[in-house]
Amino acid sequence: QVRLAQSGGGSVQAGESLRLSCEASGYAYDVFCLGWFRQAPGKEREAVAAIYTGRGFTFYADSVKGRFTASQGDPTNTVHLQMNSLTPEDTAIYYCATKPGYCYSGSWSEGFQDWGQGTPVLVSS
Repeated sequence: QVRLAQSGGGSVQAGESLRLSCEASGYAYDVFCLGWFRQAPGKEREAVAAIYTGRGFTFYADSVKGRFTASQGDPTNTVHLQMNSLTPEDTAIYYCATKPGYCYSGSWSEGFQDWGQGTPVLVSS
């Protein structure tokens, strides 16, 4: 059974940085597609980024490209989301999610099966 444990997040001022982490357990090998999603109050869930841990391939939404970086950590079943230059528009509950196998560029934000518990990020202006 796959389980995802999130950490990080919190409250910062605009322009500051935060790092989220997601530890995945239950995979026989630390190779999977891990995605980051967020949901702001009153808005639909949005895919933010994804990483294929087998090769380190990453994918980003246009809204965060150049500011957010997904990376595999140590131990290798942990993935981080480094968020820089945060703005109030980044305020949301952030979730990590996984699906087995590869992240495909055309569908990197789809098909996730297992989800973390969510962690709040609040950015004040």
